[in-house]
Amino acid sequence: MDTLNSGSDSSLIMPDGDRWIALTSEPLPLEAAMKWAVDPKCGAVVSFSGTVRNHSDGRPDVSLLEYEAYEEFVVPKFSEIAETVAKQWPQVHKVAILHRIGKMAVTESSVFIVVSAEHRDSAFEAAKFCIDALKASAPIWKKEQWSGGSDWGSDPHEIVSVEEL
Repeated sequence: MDTLNSGSDSSLIMPDGDRWIALTSEPLPLEAAMKWAVDPKCGAVVSFSGTVRNHSDGRPDVSLLEYEAYEEFVVPKFSEIAETVAKQWPQVHKVAILHRIGKMAVTESSVFIVVSAEHRDSAFEAAKFCIDALKASAPIWKKEQWSGGSDWGSDPHEIVSVEEL
């Protein structure tokens, strides 16, 4: 398994293996990740891009998000999510879990998941599991900026283990 990690440009170089894990301050390579995921054994490539939106609960004009992460914990957590996918969906051949940290403007991609599998059902299920598991288990926080000020995201939750999902 190839796992490339935190913060530097090297985390965004396409790996030779079947896992692409990255936490970076650089813009996410959406097109490159989609191309990387294409595999001759697979008939499905499913992706999810989480983008910065211009509103949040009680904050109608969000202009900027800033993500922070406990980097030493996040990258292993992403790897654990990818390994869980491999066990639960053996038809999955490639998994990319890429997340950005730092400041992002509205419409920029903050998280990108891409999964290739032999069949679409496995690809969709595994991709949904990846984003749901990331949101529930990775210590990543977002700070929102809007015309009325700035504050941490309005949807805090307890971090759970991947096994609990």
